[in-house]
Amino acid sequence: MTPKQTIEAGKAILGIEFGSTRIKAVLIDQENKPIAQGSHTWENQLVDGLWTYSTEAIWYGLQDCYAQLRKNVLEQYEVEIETLAAIGISAMMHGYMPFKGNDILVPFRTWRNTNTGKAAAELSELFNYNIPLRWSISHLYEAILDNEEHVKDIEFLTTLAGYIHWQITGQKVLGVGDASGMIPVDPKTKTYDAAMVEKFDKLIEPRGFEWKLLDILPKSLNAGENAGFLTPEGAQRLDVSGHLKAGIPVCPPEGDAGTGMVATNAVKQRTGNVSAGTSSFSMIVLEKELSKPYEMIDMVTTPDGSLVAMVHCNNCTSDINAWVKIFKEFQELMGMPVDMNQLYVNLFNAAATGNPDCGGVLSYNYVSGEPVTGLADGRPLFVRSANDKFNLANFMRAHLYGAIGVLKIGNDILLKEEKVQVDRITGHGGYFTTKGVGQKMLAAALNSPISVMETAGEGGAWGIALLAAYAVNNDKQLSLADYLDQVVFAGNAGEEIKPTPEDVEGFNTYIENYKKGLAIEQAAVDNKK
Repeated sequence: MTPKQTIEAGKAILGIEFGSTRIKAVLIDQENKPIAQGSHTWENQLVDGLWTYSTEAIWYGLQDCYAQLRKNVLEQYEVEIETLAAIGISAMMHGYMPFKGNDILVPFRTWRNTNTGKAAAELSELFNYNIPLRWSISHLYEAILDNEEHVKDIEFLTTLAGYIHWQITGQKVLGVGDASGMIPVDPKTKTYDAAMVEKFDKLIEPRGFEWKLLDILPKSLNAGENAGFLTPEGAQRLDVSGHLKAGIPVCPPEGDAGTGMVATNAVKQRTGNVSAGTSSFSMIVLEKELSKPYEMIDMVTTPDGSLVAMVHCNNCTSDINAWVKIFKEFQELMGMPVDMNQLYVNLFNAAATGNPDCGGVLSYNYVSGEPVTGLADGRPLFVRSANDKFNLANFMRAHLYGAIGVLKIGNDILLKEEKVQVDRITGHGGYFTTKGVGQKMLAAALNSPISVMETAGEGGAWGIALLAAYAVNNDKQLSLADYLDQVVFAGNAGEEIKPTPEDVEGFNTYIENYKKGLAIEQAAVDNKK
């Protein structure tokens, strides 16, 4: 079938992912190849000291993103999208969206917020399990500790993906990967850990709330399970032009970590991936549990419930983007035409020619706080001494190193201390868009071969489209790992770059200087308001 015939026959599959700076829609055909896309750019807002997106911005963003996809389809194929084989929704994980009826009780608190320190520490101790600041349970318990009035009224608590899925299907469910970022999931039962749920209920019992934890959480579903269908109201909210029909199956909503694993074929044990965009995280699928909890390592699951060690960093490419905009302004000042894609390519390629240790210069990309390195708040910072080799190549290379510096610190624990075995790590996200460069930097950071597939730029929207395909096109009843191996990727392992000893040594030198310089970053936080 041609793409046009696929769309006309209602066989295309739609994946939509809400990233931190972009909402992206990807339409795939029956061979799981992207045939159309749309996107919408947005930004979080700092309101009353908390990072948020308004519900108005969420729906406007979704509708505009879908409208752009529809426009792309019309321009390419001269056909309307009337129906689809399946839809999938994914979004940034964690955070806090409490509801009474359809009304959100407080503005959406995103993963980026670090106000939950007391709650996370107490829960980590109670559960003997690392409970990060950004997890939904931390936000909930912090609201309880802070005596927030709304808590008693909560009827439903979910993530961003869970919220959109509920609004377009009527189903209060969540894919197990996203659910595992709300509260810990037991990999044996593939649902919320019963012992921890019981401990939490007992902990808050004196407060006298009418709800227990399981009363307000979405039901956890495995990849491939039935998660409901697009309602007439949902169809209207998605496609304001009114062409899209109700009744389309919608797969379990997932978090961006899970969709990243799917998009990089990294759901098997001993595989891993690194997603590097506005934030960065690595996911390594474990063969066995770690020897002890680590504050900088989150334990989540794949979309089919396997245990994953996740190192999550709040910051990645935002500061690189800010500096590239400065170079853009310079070009405009000089009266030169600006091609942003080319500008990124040229600057990234320049970075590849810098000294392996960046000539001594350092970059801290902390737009927000970074729990892994103990910073509750952040100030983007570039640091050099008079004797450092300060040139454009090292300037850019330091920014590329800085973007994954925290990631390296977390993964050194897994790979060096826990001796976790990994056969393959795949990179995806904007950091890898310029061919070979981000890959080379990450290979040096982790001292491991890094693969990038041609589909790396498609990212999570493609990943959730694949999960939607898995829910409706898995006639052979394959496991998710086998479905990806045999049906989607069929032996495509991508292009691999191995680290060089010079680059590994250079990155290790950089990171030692980086760790020593964290006191400078803390001083900036303390003194630059």
